[in-house]
Amino acid sequence: MEKNLASFMKMGIVHFMAFPELAGGKGPWVDTVRQIALDPFFNAIEITHIEDPETRDAVKELIQLSGLAVGYGAHPAILGQGLDINALDEATRSHACKVLMMHLDEANYMGAESFVFLSGKDPGLEGRDDALKALVKSLNELCAYSKRKNGPKIVLEGFDHSVDKCCLFGPAHMGQRIGQEVAKENDNFGILVDLSHIPLLEESPYQALDPVKEYLANAHMGNAITDPDLTGYGDNHPAFGTPGSANGLKEMVNFLKTLSEINFLNEQTRPMVSFEIKPFEGQDSSAMIAGAKRLMQRAWALA
Repeated sequence: MEKNLASFMKMGIVHFMAFPELAGGKGPWVDTVRQIALDPFFNAIEITHIEDPETRDAVKELIQLSGLAVGYGAHPAILGQGLDINALDEATRSHACKVLMMHLDEANYMGAESFVFLSGKDPGLEGRDDALKALVKSLNELCAYSKRKNGPKIVLEGFDHSVDKCCLFGPAHMGQRIGQEVAKENDNFGILVDLSHIPLLEESPYQALDPVKEYLANAHMGNAITDPDLTGYGDNHPAFGTPGSANGLKEMVNFLKTLSEINFLNEQTRPMVSFEIKPFEGQDSSAMIAGAKRLMQRAWALA
């Protein structure tokens, strides 16, 4: 592409994945957020729950001062607490929504424009229709809650369906159905497609994006390992360039081209597109981020 990528998107990073030492809401939040805030390559940052209120305030001030757009990911809460917003048991489903509403309050306080999370486990063919109904019910409740609070858009991310997380929502055709149902009651819902999940779902970028283009709110640029014999197999978001991994320059170019063809990337709305990558043990987060930036710049030039 001829124009700078910042003209068509707010380039971001899923901060809590890039710095896994932040697990549990603790760790060097201010120092690692400052690293992103000082880097003009980034126009957005995706954060998650910050345990300490003073640290939370410091991060908020730093983000506002640097002019970064904010997304909030509730994945750690869901995965850490085993929450399931499409549980067939009503008490379990309702509890998951209540926990997410508490995180929504934090996201709103931090000025987030999107609130991203994943669906629960796929119960299998026999229970899938009921689980979809439960999921839509939860999404409508969360959308209504966020709207009452003037909060962020509710964004559901598609994950793998049968490899690792085994989520209910993964395949694009299911995302289309979910979007259609939620849109009947709410206009503040969106879907996120992650490049890292495309090979795990055995879809092409077009197959993953075109059915949900009407609801597409965010995109992630990530990597995956599909060979079960290799370290990092599954939904672990390894650094780009990891031996045996599925996504590299070619896949990133194709993903960007498809995002452009469906008019997701544009100069009017400049949607948030974030790296979601995680260093293996012993790898340096800063070097991993620098490598991703170089690959993205090359892919954008070729897209």
